Amino acid sequence: MSRVHKDLRFADIPKRTETLHVETGAGPVPCTVYRPPSDTRTPAPVYVNFHGGGFVIGRPEQDDHICRYIAAAAGCVVINVDYAVAPQRHFPVPVTQAYDVTAWVAENGPTGGWDGSRLAVGGHSAGANLTAAVCRMARDRGTFSPRLQIIDSAPLDQIADPATKQSPIAKPLLSPQLMRVFTAAYVPDPAHRADPLVSPALADDLAGLPPALVITAENDRLREEGDAYAKALEAAGVPVVHRVFEGVDHYFTHTGPVPEGKAAIDMMATTLRTALSI
Repeated sequence: MSRVHKDLRFADIPKRTETLHVETGAGPVPCTVYRPPSDTRTPAPVYVNFHGGGFVIGRPEQDDHICRYIAAAAGCVVINVDYAVAPQRHFPVPVTQAYDVTAWVAENGPTGGWDGSRLAVGGHSAGANLTAAVCRMARDRGTFSPRLQIIDSAPLDQIADPATKQSPIAKPLLSPQLMRVFTAAYVPDPAHRADPLVSPALADDLAGLPPALVITAENDRLREEGDAYAKALEAAGVPVVHRVFEGVDHYFTHTGPVPEGKAAIDMMATTLRTALSI
């Protein structure tokens, strides 16, 4: 799951990175900062990225290709967050770290060399779940206002039995057994699984959340909850762009097929460029 297709690695895009550590309410968090290939006269906007991996795979470098592409194509600084993973650190630790890092990024633009007032946040799979949680907390606390949230192939309902989450293909990437392992590790107390910071799809108060780009994959077991979340956001008055990529499964932005993976990543960068230029 952590492998990236060789034709999705964007080897032609240069890598300008440095590392930093952000202190949070749940311990220090390492981050990799990706800079645009060329310097800009004014501070560039900033995008905070949360990788996937079912809340248990701690490999932020799996998103290296996406971070480099977005930095180049959207002209923004990208902060790739190495949040703590389960079972050693379960809910709410990753949520606390994700929110605190994003709040720090919003507040420390002059120090970091980016424009914290032009901020977006997004992620893939588990990282998209954290994205929804961060946006909810920012709205409720009135701290910062992301220009965009990117929700890519997200697990948004941790209450429903994974066996009820269907796919049109015989053997999708995510099996019910694997999904149960992920959920049990990340949220060991079943009483917390209905929390909207764990299961955003179960929330009934979505108004006031940031504009969203929601990407779902036709063959993904998580497609239906992603589609439903996009509709619920729209019904709550949140501006939404929603695209279902046909013929692909969960994690296709990493493992392919290459044309669809590239199209999805380019859609993220293009939508980000527009949102962050306002």
